[in-house]
Amino acid sequence: MSDKETIDVYNARAATYADTFARTKPDADLRAFMEAVTPNGDILDLGCGPGNSAAMMQAAGFTVEATDASPEMIRIAREQHEVDARLATFDDISGSDLYDGIWANFSLLHAPKADMPRHLSALRKALKPGGIFHIGLKIGDDANRDKIGRLYSYYQEDELKHLLTNAGFTPRTTRLGAEPGLDGTVAPFIIVLSDG
Repeated sequence: MSDKETIDVYNARAATYADTFARTKPDADLRAFMEAVTPNGDILDLGCGPGNSAAMMQAAGFTVEATDASPEMIRIAREQHEVDARLATFDDISGSDLYDGIWANFSLLHAPKADMPRHLSALRKALKPGGIFHIGLKIGDDANRDKIGRLYSYYQEDELKHLLTNAGFTPRTTRLGAEPGLDGTVAPFIIVLSDG
């Protein structure tokens, strides 16, 4: 993510976000991801936010590389969760066969739609053979800003699965749902767990 307005929102509301989405135990999606990844493997938490998911993965024995584009989120991840997060955008992901799992939980939805194929290809390349990829996005069409100024790119299920397949992933499970976000709006979402 490199959209300045979106990053500014997260910097300004990082503490509120951390409080709103505070979890100390893995939810069903994080449990399913960790169960699918090689035990004690290397995981990339792409868009780690306040770092609580990265902390839970570390506690489960994984080596986690946590990245986010918001300096305030990085600060909270380091100070509150002892996660050695680093500042990075989606464009900073490079390399081959680095990770046993990649957790992209509602982060890539801030990337422009035109960039998604490129980002997914880079993530597939960074995943080790047999690796696991988790992606969470919001369902819809096109792209726009939410009521607090964040850029969102929306996807339909078929569209997302087509993008994943084209990038070399094999979707294995899909979960649909709806829940409120930071702006208070209840929005439908899709979560897909894929093999690399």
